[in-house]
Amino acid sequence: MAAHSHGWWIILHLALFVFWLGGDLGVFYSSRYVLRESLSVEARTTALKIMSGLDLAPKICLVLFLPSGVTLMALDPHGATLFGVPLFPLWSVILVWAFALGWLALTVVAHTNPTLLVKRADWAIRVGLVAAIGVAALYTLTAAEPFGVETNPRWLGAKLALYAVAIVAGLGIRLTLRSFGPAFAMLHASGSTSEVELRLRRSVDGCLPYVWTIWGSVLAAAILGVLKPGATL
Repeated sequence: MAAHSHGWWIILHLALFVFWLGGDLGVFYSSRYVLRESLSVEARTTALKIMSGLDLAPKICLVLFLPSGVTLMALDPHGATLFGVPLFPLWSVILVWAFALGWLALTVVAHTNPTLLVKRADWAIRVGLVAAIGVAALYTLTAAEPFGVETNPRWLGAKLALYAVAIVAGLGIRLTLRSFGPAFAMLHASGSTSEVELRLRRSVDGCLPYVWTIWGSVLAAAILGVLKPGATL
């Protein structure tokens, strides 16, 4: 029964990878139409709405990736302990899920009704997670037997690091897109001008290095999770 349950959690975890990467690809493709000068303002606005709608899926997947991953680690801990006690007791998994569902609600609100307070709270959560996950990843990558685990889980440390990198890249996208809203408002107010188009393109195309980083991180994390290189299982 436990093995059967473990399999379903693995499927969920892999599905999150698929929808995360697939949703991001859809956002990227839609953005090309937002920037297309030959289209009318109305058509570009429609493309922007599609892009925004698609963008919610990767955000949801990023959040749920955390509790689903913790659940998998709890189901197959390989003797992981912290100060002599199991690293993932049931209550800790429940707490992670409760935290993640609260973060998910905040993420959805930040996407649909981005007030300053909500955006700051979501930003603070992501920065805190990057710090905590980064420390855990570094320890797992460098310790001889991290948390007492003898199966060489460095692949897991690398996967954690990639998750943190993806979060950081997402924050980079947010910073880069700060000028997009005012530029698109100018497009509505004055129509297409060389200045407006330059601002829009700089804002959207400025995100491309972060987008590629996310794609690479998500794909590499999926490979690590499936192949578990170096593990002695």
